[in-house]
Amino acid sequence: MRYPFPVGKSDFIQGDEAIARAAILAGCRFYAGYPITPASEIFEAMALYMPLVDGVSIQMEDELASMAAIIGASWAGAKAMTATSGPGFSLMQENLGYAIMTETPVVVVDVQRGGPSTGQPTLAAQGDIMQAIWGTHGDHSLIVLSPSTVQEAFDLTIRAFNLAEKYRTPVVLLTDAEIAHMRERVYIPTPGEVEIIDRKLPANEEEAKYPFGDIHGDGVPPMPIFGKGYRTYVTGLTHDERGRPKTVDAEVHEKLIRRIIEKLERNREDIISYDAFELDDAEVAIVSTGIVSRSAVRAVKILRERGVKAGLLKLNTIWPFDFDMIEELAERVRKIYVPEMNLGQLYHLVKEGANGKAEVELIAKIGGEVHTPMEIVERVVG
Repeated sequence: MRYPFPVGKSDFIQGDEAIARAAILAGCRFYAGYPITPASEIFEAMALYMPLVDGVSIQMEDELASMAAIIGASWAGAKAMTATSGPGFSLMQENLGYAIMTETPVVVVDVQRGGPSTGQPTLAAQGDIMQAIWGTHGDHSLIVLSPSTVQEAFDLTIRAFNLAEKYRTPVVLLTDAEIAHMRERVYIPTPGEVEIIDRKLPANEEEAKYPFGDIHGDGVPPMPIFGKGYRTYVTGLTHDERGRPKTVDAEVHEKLIRRIIEKLERNREDIISYDAFELDDAEVAIVSTGIVSRSAVRAVKILRERGVKAGLLKLNTIWPFDFDMIEELAERVRKIYVPEMNLGQLYHLVKEGANGKAEVELIAKIGGEVHTPMEIVERVVG
């Protein structure tokens, strides 16, 4: 098919534009959203591109409806996405839980800005990490990814769709106002250059009867499509393998929730992604995610020039969180620093993972400005 943007070459584009193009390339054909700074450019791009690829882009009345719409579209067989920022992400939490409970593959982009409430609409932050992981109620799990460059915003959007389809789960892409609006050179691959994963469909009528059954033993049931064959029952209530409500059956509830969580836990090696920089002989380590990682890379180079054996662990996957990897790192270094644009949301995960094997120090910064490399360096050298 012909794409409404050049493929097989590089382009100089914003992060929001990169996310929109990646979604189209990944097969997204339904977008529902509500304008909000600094995510509106994603909506604008999807509104432009979708009609050109026989897709649908629709402005809903609010973010609650946007989240509900992409769930419905996904069950109708479409790859679906929405994008928002902090206030809208708060409104999406109830239906995000519904997507988790119904094992609906969708992608939710949260372009973070300063909060809480209306906060700093035009400035970047990383204050939604805990909300992305635990924002909806009840025991659950989902996947949370975080890019640090515009190219990564593109690449991780495709990865978000692939993981959502492969594991029948919502995937949250946590970006921020800086990455959203900065322009960088991005390589847009041809369809043949990138792996695209589609959801597993029922092989026959019998499999379609069990849209929530672990038929193949991998924890991920085949997903029927509304309007094609078997009439599927989908509910946010506790349900059995056929989808029928079983709200007072403790055994059914435990089996369902454990499977939803364990299908991700058992595939952590496939889901978790990170980049290591100068960690082989490091005596101090920096653990970061997202936009702050750009300053952290430069900080490590400066520290090395000053004779400090520093290294960086950049987390591309925030959840599931690799606590074991952090503990192994803590056993090799004397101290871990966690720079982030909040008051310690990633820090708490890293400290838990370190398990007392190394001191963990937070380098917090709020107010909309990204850490400078020297701010990190000065904290490390004291």
